[in-house]
Amino acid sequence: MSMTEKHKVLERNVTLLAAAALVTVAIGGIVEIAPLFWIDNTIEKVDGMRPYTPLEQAGRDVYVREGCYTCHSQMIRPFRDEVERYGHYSLAAESIYDHPFQWGSKRTGPDLARVGGRYSDEWHVQHMRDPQSVVPESIMPKYSFLADADLETHDASDRLTALRRVGVPYTDTDVENAAADLAAQADPDADAGDLATRYPKAQQRDFDGDPARLTEMDALVAYLQMLGTLVDVNAAAAQEDLAQETGR
Repeated sequence: MSMTEKHKVLERNVTLLAAAALVTVAIGGIVEIAPLFWIDNTIEKVDGMRPYTPLEQAGRDVYVREGCYTCHSQMIRPFRDEVERYGHYSLAAESIYDHPFQWGSKRTGPDLARVGGRYSDEWHVQHMRDPQSVVPESIMPKYSFLADADLETHDASDRLTALRRVGVPYTDTDVENAAADLAAQADPDADAGDLATRYPKAQQRDFDGDPARLTEMDALVAYLQMLGTLVDVNAAAAQEDLAQETGR
């Protein structure tokens, strides 16, 4: 029987065709999935990435709570128009400690993956208070209440503990000092101890312009001001390309 005749038999027998398809898909799945059991991580680590400070994490929680991610993605795609507008394309490792990550392609406002350092703290505060005062064409609602809402600090250690359970490498010291670290980062006159050592490039200052209070605005601005500032993206991209070329 020729191969053509054998193929006709397979095509005309529904049961046999389904069994053959199942075997083929199973083999393909095993080839794709099995190697993942022998590697520690599917994301190539890059220099500079670290977990969020307690204040940045609190700001990120506010960001997610208020639904900012529904209009502002944090994923710059490798297209010329996006790179020229927003900066270097996003690397997978930059979201390694995000739970949940903020990737997506739907945007009402600009991508914020590299917004850190682009604007002053005062600009961010004013933008939250009255978006149209700094971006007249903006349709963003006002978030002035964030400057009036005291930031909850009593659960800072619990937040870090929960994140550590899903793989974020916070140390016992990080968890124990979470509340103190959170308060110190927003107070330029406070003794931050080894905060800068445990969280490289952490910015310590009054973020909302009101040094007498620790507010949700402090936390949100601290989070926005660190986005895209931790990694030397050009060096990291070269590192990723080398890893792919060498098969690591």
